[in-house]
Amino acid sequence: MLHTDIFSQIFLGIVSIASNFISALSGGGAGLIQLPALLFFGLPFSKALATHKVASVALGIGASIPHLKKNCLKKEYIFLILISGIPGVLLGTYTASFLPSNISATLLGSLTLFLCFYSRKNKNLGSSSQIVSISILRILIASLGLFIIGFLNGYLSSGTGLFVTIWMITIFNISFSVAVAYTLILVGVFWNGFGAFSLGLSGNIVWKYIPVLLIGSILGGYFGAYFSIIKGSKFIKVVFEIVSFFIGISLLINSFL
Repeated sequence: MLHTDIFSQIFLGIVSIASNFISALSGGGAGLIQLPALLFFGLPFSKALATHKVASVALGIGASIPHLKKNCLKKEYIFLILISGIPGVLLGTYTASFLPSNISATLLGSLTLFLCFYSRKNKNLGSSSQIVSISILRILIASLGLFIIGFLNGYLSSGTGLFVTIWMITIFNISFSVAVAYTLILVGVFWNGFGAFSLGLSGNIVWKYIPVLLIGSILGGYFGAYFSIIKGSKFIKVVFEIVSFFIGISLLINSFL
């Protein structure tokens, strides 16, 4: 029994570092690897999701250190992501407690694949430095989109950070590297933090796995973010497309199982 528990801790630690490193590079996707790993050890989906949510907060903390050193985030964008997304997250976690997720997983998988092909088709996506005018209409559209993504984050968890990344690029014409910074810090720490708290109230968090997942998330998040800053937006765009493709396929497969 002791050897089995040690094996599970080591295995989860390796999985956590690897998945969060990839997530910090692309702006999302840790759940693609980390959530199935928790399910592998026999956890019910609700417990695996809640435990993963807590660990995802550590990803945001680890990844925020390299990005905050660059000081590239605007206060108005920070406020918009928080005020628009958090209510969606709370509504999503509440809805997840009594609605089936198969239909939504199919939709989310299809949309995630669309993100991959959309990014591939638009070669200059996330590389423009042209400043766009911030109108009231643009802010309202951005807010609505972030609320919907926040709802999916609370409801399904996996892959929704990718949507925030691409949404911020599309609406505000910022680079991939800057968009990923917003996603990792605000979605990772605040959205997932509220989601974890909401799910934790139901007692679903498996605390024996939390320490190793937190350590792996912080280490993977920090080194992934540091590497993404060095490589720049073009490299991040390629990683984003790869991760979004595999997340989309994974969600579609799981929705039919």
